[in-house]
Amino acid sequence: MTKILAVDPGDVRIGLAISDPSGVVARPLKVIRHQSRQKDVERILHEAEREGADTILVGVALDFEGREGPQARKAMRLVSALQEQASIAVITRDESGSSQRARALRKKDSMLDAHAAAFLLQEYLDESQAQV
Repeated sequence: MTKILAVDPGDVRIGLAISDPSGVVARPLKVIRHQSRQKDVERILHEAEREGADTILVGVALDFEGREGPQARKAMRLVSALQEQASIAVITRDESGSSQRARALRKKDSMLDAHAAAFLLQEYLDESQAQV
């Protein structure tokens, strides 16, 4: 398995989480403040390199019918910019509800967005393990 950096993009903050090298456990990594798409891409790619990630997993919030709304379109623009500049794989996953689940457990926490990214990543890892 490879190390995966998960990204939970938001208008103000971007949560990051990382998997262990075996691809079994996700842990919150850090929260970065949104500045601009280009600066966000640079910081995400820096963290991916620093952590030795082979893949970047970006959460895209789809609506109840699985369609892209305004937030998902913003996330997809970030994904496109990452794909243009990254030398590693950039994939997406529906992250609807990850922030709400993190908020339910963590309440007020400066790492809330990183915990949301960890929920997103852990679900992905669990599904990947189930398919093996």
